[in-house]
Amino acid sequence: MAMVEDATDLERTEAMLRDSEKRYRQLFQSAPIALIEWDVSMLKAYIETLHASGIDDLAAYLTQHPGQVRHCWSLIRTVDYNQAFLELMGIAGRNKPVDAFLPTDADDFMRMAREVILMAAEGKTAVEREETLVTTIGERKTVIGKSMVVSGHEETLSRVAIALVDISKRKKAEAALRESERRFREQAFRDGLTGLYNQRYLYRSLATWIERASAGDMPLSLIFMDLDRFKTVVDTHGHLNGSRVIQKVAQTINGCLAPPAFAVAYAGDEFVVVMPESNLPQALEKAAQIRSRMADTVYALGQGVEVRLQASFGVATYPQHASDLNGLIAAADHALFAVKATGKNAIGRFRG
Repeated sequence: MAMVEDATDLERTEAMLRDSEKRYRQLFQSAPIALIEWDVSMLKAYIETLHASGIDDLAAYLTQHPGQVRHCWSLIRTVDYNQAFLELMGIAGRNKPVDAFLPTDADDFMRMAREVILMAAEGKTAVEREETLVTTIGERKTVIGKSMVVSGHEETLSRVAIALVDISKRKKAEAALRESERRFREQAFRDGLTGLYNQRYLYRSLATWIERASAGDMPLSLIFMDLDRFKTVVDTHGHLNGSRVIQKVAQTINGCLAPPAFAVAYAGDEFVVVMPESNLPQALEKAAQIRSRMADTVYALGQGVEVRLQASFGVATYPQHASDLNGLIAAADHALFAVKATGKNAIGRFRG
């Protein structure tokens, strides 16, 4: 709906500019959207002088002489404007702007000024585009602007009208919606208890990482870990404290990792650590770091309850131990099972 309203306002303005001078002036001042009228004739004449002096590539010239952007902009004079323009730009009263808009040193302004100058040089006076303006109080506003030459001034460009529709609120709403969608997608791949990634993300991302590893001839390692005697913690301290243990262990694991490595809450008291671009020795070293950090941590669960935890680890590496996603997970799980079967609280590598 907002897009339709914006387009309708611009179409009305375009029709207005083709009307009689008296009618045009009345509508110009009473228009609900911001309007400003420029005299671009001096800029047009200056550009023609530059061309006559042998400067054919104006874009390159402005790049080589950035000061010329501000000089060219100073040649654009303001002929008229309406109250809606003053409100848009935050200008108090009817202190007539002499320059075209308000020149600043901001990158957005310099970029816009350069584009306007080049469009004038190419004779592009009927242009519709989205721009970012900075008001007198420093507020950034996004507008849709449409320029047209007032009838009878096509040769000199002494009267060019610009209509501006403020779409800042709509852009902010669209950005908020995109952020909301991003958070929703992110939550869909997160475990509700620990905040780590979940199995869905593991299988989706691991497939991509294996493709990259294959294309780049790089290793990819997986650590499968399981808390030892976790059932005893639950039986002794209850399920609520069991959940707290899982949360705190997740924090310990995450604290040992740096991107692109990431941790996954696999199931219950099982975790998976994915280590892109890491070989077997590096993965074994990381498993040892996590194991040591856990051993040195006293997990306080509240009400004076404290526990110490141990875990078993199985490590496998692509393509050394598996040729695909499922094979890699199975190899790490097999290595973990072998550790659990021989005494727990240790790190094992896959042995096929």
